[in-house]
Parts: sequence; C-alpha cells; structure tokens
Amino acid sequence: MNVIIDYKVGNLHNLKNALDFSGVENHLVSHPDELKEADRILLPGVGAFGPAMEHLRNSGMLEALQEKVQAGTPLLGICLGAQLLMDESDEDGYRVGLGWIPGKVKRFQHELKIPQIGWNQVSQQQKDPLFNNVADEMHFYFVHSYHLNPENSEHVLGLSNYGYDFAAVVCKDNLWGVQF
Repeated sequence: MNVIIDYKVGNLHNLKNALDFSGVENHLVSHPDELKEADRILLPGVGAFGPAMEHLRNSGMLEALQEKVQAGTPLLGICLGAQLLMDESDEDGYRVGLGWIPGKVKRFQHELKIPQIGWNQVSQQQKDPLFNNVADEMHFYFVHSYHLNPENSEHVLGLSNYGYDFAAVVCKDNLWGVQF
C-alpha cells in the first residue's frame, strides 16, 4: 500500500489527487498505527521545517516512520519532505531534522531572489530507478527558499542551478528526496 503522510503541513491533497488521477492506489495516514501496512511512503510538504518536525514528533509518527525506514520501506520526501530527511536546517535558526541523509538544509544566498519560483532543469548525476522514463535535463517546477546540501556527493542523484548548483534529488539506501 502507498501511503501519504498527513502531518498537517503541505500539499498532500494535490499529491493525492495526482496519484488518484494516475490510477495509483494511495491512502492518507495521520496515525502511526496506519503505517503498519505501508509498502511505500510519501512525505510531502510545503511549509516550515520546525513546525513539520514538531508535528511528526508530537503525533508519534516519527517513531513509526523510523521503524519503517529501518525495515527498508521505500520513502520519497517531496519539497519540505525531502528537507526533513537531512540532519539539520538553518531555517529560523538551527533545527534538527530526521538525520537519515547526512547534510544540511541551507538558505539560498541573500543576493538571490527568494523564494526561487520557476522551472529548472535537473541534471542527472547517477543512474537510479527514480529516473526511469525521465529525460536527463528535464525541467521541474520549484518553489523554495532553502535547498538540500548533503555531506556526501554520492547521495546526490540530480543537480539544478539557481545562482549556483544545488542538490535537487538525493538518495540514500531506501530513501529518496526531491526538492521540486
């Protein structure tokens, strides 16, 4: 079963509608017990890093997600969901993330217009099933002020550019994150 984590932030209904339209079975889950049957997990997000982490902790979902990830269940973080996979963020000061992919979430340099909104090319850096049927240098739509900055370049699957190159797609083991 494909599950979409409802942690009270983000664009989860748009994601659910897109999956429904595509014929992909999915379920919104907001309680840790609902994760038991998950075969694949989607962690969407539009919002702020701190409140998102706080809700995951307070709802008990953090521990349930940790168990599923340790058991090898594939998880895809989208936008804020991808950022949460990292160790920390400098959004609103210092915030601790899930720590599943070593690295930081950093604000774009001040001389750049923030948020960055628009279509950017993503240059594939490695082969990965996530890119099946996706052309290299394909355009994706971005809306963000912060970007992924993994410690290890082998965790970077795709790069984009907004004033400078940044990680747009990351992966480690059974975890994937996309900034778009």
